[in-house]
Amino acid sequence: MVSAGSWLAGLLAFTAALPRAVEAPLRATDAVVVLTGGTQRIEAGFSVLAARKADKLLISGVNPGTGKVSLAQAHPDAQAWLACCTELGFAAADTTGNAIEIADWARRNNLKSIRVVTAAFHMPRSIYEIGDRLPGVELVPHPVFPPLVRLDRWWLSPGTATLIASEYSKFLLVVLRDALGDLIGCSLDAWLEQA
Repeated sequence: MVSAGSWLAGLLAFTAALPRAVEAPLRATDAVVVLTGGTQRIEAGFSVLAARKADKLLISGVNPGTGKVSLAQAHPDAQAWLACCTELGFAAADTTGNAIEIADWARRNNLKSIRVVTAAFHMPRSIYEIGDRLPGVELVPHPVFPPLVRLDRWWLSPGTATLIASEYSKFLLVVLRDALGDLIGCSLDAWLEQA
């Protein structure tokens, strides 16, 4: 059983390790993936294509009612990128689903390196989940920083503190899920498929 003190110490370490900047903005990768669910993410994915730092883009977890036409209306500067280089993924409903969808897409496209775009607070779990399904593929974090999420002095903002605590708890649950999968001798995804 994890004590409150251990959980809090882990939360502090988790928060201290969150990215505060894009570490390798000039690093080219085979592709870029965007995990939907927050502001600035899709724009960041298109900016990577525009900078010629990736050749293709997957937007994972797209609402089934959204298509390239509505994305082009929302992002008129990205119409060329939508036409030539962007694929929409509709299968994912959560981060685990994003990881599965991204891994399938990466294998189909024989990718060796992927730039991952999501919010900074969501990056550790995203990288962990995707990396678990794509061993050997280089993942380059490309965090975005929603304006209402204040990573510096986060404890002074109740909304940010709650968000980060929730994300840390979800991260712990994913690690626990994988540890349980190791104990039963298969990934939880495979076990659930068999059940």
